[in-house]
Amino acid sequence: MKTVSNNSIWLPSLLDNLFTENRLDALKNYETFSIPAINIHENLPNFVIELAAPGLKKENFTIEAEENILKITSKSVAEKEDNDTTRYTRREFNYKNFERSFKLPENIKIEDIQASYESGILRITLPKIEEKKTLKKMVEIS
Repeated sequence: MKTVSNNSIWLPSLLDNLFTENRLDALKNYETFSIPAINIHENLPNFVIELAAPGLKKENFTIEAEENILKITSKSVAEKEDNDTTRYTRREFNYKNFERSFKLPENIKIEDIQASYESGILRITLPKIEEKKTLKKMVEIS
């Protein structure tokens, strides 16, 4: 997918939406393809995955770790009111239903994985297994 710059000299911004590079926009239900963005960072004791999913509750998430695969899913029932007549012309984010999977490195303690959800960020901490320190012994040659 190519990012289109709104600062185009050749085409005014009015025409930018007519020539889309992303063919998913042509589909009727393109909003179902929205997947939350993630950050992954590593420090000495663990890895941290941060997933941006604003507007959800922690009850909406399911996190499973099985056979070195971490799967994050979110499924929620759309809360519609009877008098809701909002019709979207374009809808680019919809994080109500998604699934993300990550292959875990072998040095992760699966039983100690922790998660928290605050200010629209799901933060998953993956602690590393402590490496055994090898003893170095000098052997004297006789």
